[in-house]
Amino acid sequence: MKKVIVIGGGASGLMAAYQAAKNGNDVTLIEKNEKLGKKIYITGKGRCNLTNDIDTDDFLKNVVSNPKFLMSSLYSFTPQMTIDFFEQGGLTLKIERGGRVFPMSDKASDVTKCLEKYCLNAGVKINLNEVVLKIQTKTNQVTSVFTDKASYQADAIVVCTGGLSYPSTGSTGDGYKFAKNTNHSITPLKPALCGLNLKGEFYKELQGLSLKNVELTINYKEKKLFSEFGEMLFTHFGVSGPLVLSASSIINKYDLNDVTLLLDLKPALDEQTLEKRILRDFEENKNKQIINVLRLLLPQKLILPILSESNIDWFKNVNSITKEERKRLTNTLKAFKMKVQSLRGFEEAIITSGGININEIDPKTMQSKKVKGLFFCGEVLDVDAFTGGFNLQIAFSTGYVAGNSIKEV
Repeated sequence: MKKVIVIGGGASGLMAAYQAAKNGNDVTLIEKNEKLGKKIYITGKGRCNLTNDIDTDDFLKNVVSNPKFLMSSLYSFTPQMTIDFFEQGGLTLKIERGGRVFPMSDKASDVTKCLEKYCLNAGVKINLNEVVLKIQTKTNQVTSVFTDKASYQADAIVVCTGGLSYPSTGSTGDGYKFAKNTNHSITPLKPALCGLNLKGEFYKELQGLSLKNVELTINYKEKKLFSEFGEMLFTHFGVSGPLVLSASSIINKYDLNDVTLLLDLKPALDEQTLEKRILRDFEENKNKQIINVLRLLLPQKLILPILSESNIDWFKNVNSITKEERKRLTNTLKAFKMKVQSLRGFEEAIITSGGININEIDPKTMQSKKVKGLFFCGEVLDVDAFTGGFNLQIAFSTGYVAGNSIKEV
């Protein structure tokens, strides 16, 4: 029996603690918050999208950073195994659009309660409102953990402290400090799955406008980084919504000065078909001003920005619109340009991009290659994925592997 300290009572920490205890270890989980799973409570808008009902190969296509590193853990604890795990724990689940898996109750708290029940039944000791201050090592082997209340001997320590996103949930970068103090390197930390601040002022007039069935393309200089069909939203700072969240996880690795967003407002129509549609609208409303005719094609709030970008007089009658102006209008509708000022901050980011360098972690065990008995799992690692339950699955899979590997320390 080994003494195991798990730091952090979120998704990966609870899973790691349970697996380690199930293997016969003496496990203590230390959580600095007043309750477990504080970030779980706000995932999926409080409903907790806990995984995605997808095979592992397709799952890996949704991992943005270091999918190869995650292959071993995701095959060890697959999305289907996660579904079975929770259902066997008494949590009824349902599958929604896009394979997203939620508790039938729509209560994220039920996910945390299920994990807590597993841990308590396996004998995990849970210490709340306790802050870990330091991990002690000797000759590259963990020896103990010091907190603001006590010190603990340890044969194995699992760091599951999350990233920097949503710091109000306790994700304040503690794990990175522990990693640095044990000679590990940290890749640059960036917000991911977040909104984008735009350059200019035009978006302020568009605030609250939600667009469906549009296509967003992201270019870095002349290179296409991302292109996807779906929904987005204009806000007081720029843009957000599902398409933008996914795009943010791609562009956060690039110089944003060279990033351009191209919004196709009519992806179902090619340029030639769209131009015919515009011509038809113009012919049927020859004596009307273009600002009024475009209501047939666009939401009201978008008309002025589109005309401005197309360099067309707002009050010009459509019977005097030139072929060149019509062409510019078509091009703008198919590729409305927006420039990114910056990413929204960690306070709003769903996940953290960057983290503990995966080259220093054994992907088969989540154990450090530098310090024996030291494990890292979940968001503290340099791994992140798109929305849809993928990030929580990564937390469960890496936590599962870490907990199960402690018997081999």
